Amino acid sequence: METAEEVNVSKGADVAAKGEAAIKPEFLTTKDKFHGLLDSEWQGSKREKASESDTVDDSKETSLEEPEPKRLKPNFEGRPDGKRLRGQNKSRPHTKPTAYDEKRLCHSIIQNKECPFGAKCFFDHDIVKYMDSKPPDIGETCHIYETFGKCAYGLSCRFAKAHTTSDFKSMEKADLVKVYEGRTMVKNNMSKELQGRLRKRSVSFEKSEKYLKTLSDNKDKGAQQAGEKQPVSTEVQTSSDKQPAPVKTVGPLTDADVIKLRPCEKKQVDFQDKLYLAPLTTCGNLPFRRVCKRFGADITCGEMAMCTNLLQGHQSEWALLRRHESEDVFGIQVEGSFPDTMTRCAELINNNTEVDFVDINSGCPIDLVYNKGGGCGLMTRTRKFERIVKGMNYVLDVPLTVKIRTGVQEKSNIAHKLIPEMKNWGVSMITLHGRSREQRYTKLADWDYITTCAKLASPIPLFGNGDILSYEDAMKAKETGVSGIMIARGALIKPWIFTEIKESRHWDISSSERLDILKDFSNFGLEHWGSDTRGVERTRTFLLEWLSFLCRYIPVGLLERVPQKINERPPYYMGRNYLETLMASQNVEDWIRISEMLLGPVPKNFEFLPKHKANSYK
Repeated sequence: METAEEVNVSKGADVAAKGEAAIKPEFLTTKDKFHGLLDSEWQGSKREKASESDTVDDSKETSLEEPEPKRLKPNFEGRPDGKRLRGQNKSRPHTKPTAYDEKRLCHSIIQNKECPFGAKCFFDHDIVKYMDSKPPDIGETCHIYETFGKCAYGLSCRFAKAHTTSDFKSMEKADLVKVYEGRTMVKNNMSKELQGRLRKRSVSFEKSEKYLKTLSDNKDKGAQQAGEKQPVSTEVQTSSDKQPAPVKTVGPLTDADVIKLRPCEKKQVDFQDKLYLAPLTTCGNLPFRRVCKRFGADITCGEMAMCTNLLQGHQSEWALLRRHESEDVFGIQVEGSFPDTMTRCAELINNNTEVDFVDINSGCPIDLVYNKGGGCGLMTRTRKFERIVKGMNYVLDVPLTVKIRTGVQEKSNIAHKLIPEMKNWGVSMITLHGRSREQRYTKLADWDYITTCAKLASPIPLFGNGDILSYEDAMKAKETGVSGIMIARGALIKPWIFTEIKESRHWDISSSERLDILKDFSNFGLEHWGSDTRGVERTRTFLLEWLSFLCRYIPVGLLERVPQKINERPPYYMGRNYLETLMASQNVEDWIRISEMLLGPVPKNFEFLPKHKANSYK
C-alpha cells in the first residue's frame, strides 16, 4: 500500500496535465496536512502571546479567549453545486473601514485649533474620554512621524504613543519637518473650489464645446445632403470597418481639420522598450504602484475612472487620479461611451492635473461598462469611437493612448481592422490585450495575433499584454515586434517581475523579503489613507485584495520546472519555513493573519471576501 508521500510523488508526474504547476515532490502535501500545520503553528503563537500578556494587561488575556469572528473564505475549487466561480464577488459582505470608529475625535482638536462648529459638532472634543475608548496602539513607532517628522493624525493615530506627550500634546522632529516643508508628495488632488464648481456645473469647457459644435454642424449638413440625394443616411449604409470620406465644408471645422490642430504643441513621451504597469482596478492603487516603481516599472497608470463621475466631482473617483512624486511617467485611464462627456472629461483632466498621457479604456469586459457602450463596447461602435478619440485629442496637450482587446467574441477578432483607422485618428500608442471580452482570463493570450497587429500599427508604438510572469515570457513577447510590454496579473502575483525582466534572471525571493515588501505597502498605505483606524482598515482591505493574487506565487526553489506559468494552479505544498507556507495559503483566514503581523488585530466582527475570484486556471 502506498504512503501519502508516494502518492504525492506519483501525483507530481502528471500535474502538468491537470493544469497544476510542477513542484518538487518533497514539498508536496495534502490539504489536511497543509491547513493542519498552519492552524497548529498559529494556535501555538497565540498561546505564547497570551502568556506574555498575563503580567501586562488582564483585558488582553480575556480577549484571546473570545471565539474568533466568522470570516468568509473564497472557494477556488468550486461551489457545492459543481459550478466554477467566475468574475466578481458581487454583493459581498464587506464591512467598510468607516464603520469601525464609533466616535471620532474632532479634526480641530487634532490640529490644536478651536472648532468652528462648537456645540453643534458631531465629533468628540473630550480628549481624555476619547483616549479611554480608543482602540489600543498597533506598534511602538509611527512610520509617518519617523518619515516626515510629524503625524497629521495626532491623537487619532493608531501609533500615537510614538509622538504624544503625557499631557496629550503632539511632538515634531523639526529637522525632518523642514526637509518636507513645501514639498508636494502626491499630486492631482481635487480642490474644494473645483469640486464646488463641478457640482454647480459652472466649469467652462471652451475647447470641448468648439469641437462638439463641429459634430453637430456636420451632422446637420450630412442630414441635409442625405435628404437631397438619397433617402438613407450615409452613416447607416456604411459598415463599422469602412467609414465614409469626410465632406469638405466651408465654415466650421470638420473632424479631419480638427485632428490636425496643434500637433507640435503636444508633449512627447518615449514609450519605446518600456515596462508598463497596467491600470489595475482595485489593486492598482497608489501604494501598490510605488512598490512596483521600486522594482523597476517604467510607466504607471491610475485605475480606470468613470468620466461621468469625474465631471460630477465625485471625491472617490478623483482619488484614482492621484500621482506620487516617484511616478515619473504617469497616465490616467478614463472610461466612457459618448463623445461629449469624454471630450469634456479630457479637457478637465488637461486643465487640472499633471499627467504625461491619457488612456482610453476600450478593453474593459465588465458588464456594467460594456452594456452602456463603454469599454469593449467602443470597439463595435467605430464612428462613435472615432469621435471620442478626435475630440479628446483636440483638447489634450499630452499624448492620447488606447487600450483594446482582440475583440468581443472569442472567434471574431476585430482589432486588426481598428488599428489602421486609429493611426489616422491621432492615437499616440495602442495597448492590445491578447484576449477577447468573451474569453476574459480563461484562455491564454494570443501573441501570434498581437504580432500581426504590431506590424499593422507601425510606426505607432503597440504594447502587448497578457500572461507575462517571467523574464522568458517577456523575451518571447519582445520577439513579436511589440514596442513594449504591459504587465497586469504578473505584477500582482510577483511585483519584482520588473527586476527579473531587466536583469534577465529568476529571483528566488525569500519569504522574509516578501514580508518586507508587504510592510512597505502597509507603510505607503498609512501615508496615503491615514494612520487612524479608518486609514489602517482601508490599508488592510487593499492589502488583503492584493494577497488574493500574491498567494499564487510559487517560490523558484520549490519548482521542478522553471518558470512558473500564469495559468498553472499551485497545488498544496509546504514551504521551506512556516512563513513561506503561510504565504502559499489561498484561505482568507491566513491572509488576515499576515495582515495582523503588519497592521495589528482586526476589529470585532471583521469580514472579508476578495473582490475578484479571477478563476484563470484550466
